[in-house]
Amino acid sequence: MANRKSLASLAEKLSPEARERAVLKARAMSDAMDLAELRRAQVMSQKQIAALLGINQASVAKMEKRTDMYISTLRSYIEAMGGELQIVAKFPAHAVPIRSFSAIATEPDTYSA
Repeated sequence: MANRKSLASLAEKLSPEARERAVLKARAMSDAMDLAELRRAQVMSQKQIAALLGINQASVAKMEKRTDMYISTLRSYIEAMGGELQIVAKFPAHAVPIRSFSAIATEPDTYSA
């Protein structure tokens, strides 16, 4: 453990620009919440979410641990807490909200020849 360096000593070696980028990234990461944190922030239990989704509590626990899931599953989870899932594609010059995938699926096919 003698070779371990403190975060402060590593930060001292960074350029001011790199330090600023690290601070901004840390802030963005601290603003993000995983599903369990989001549920707790809404003062809801896994059992409450399970009842609203019509599944058991163990399934909610598994859902909260997933690193990958269907958008429809995520949408259902967010809506069970009274929220609305919005997906936005961010580009350097602008951000574009992605419309509901279910709405896109029900629109008439305007691209066929």
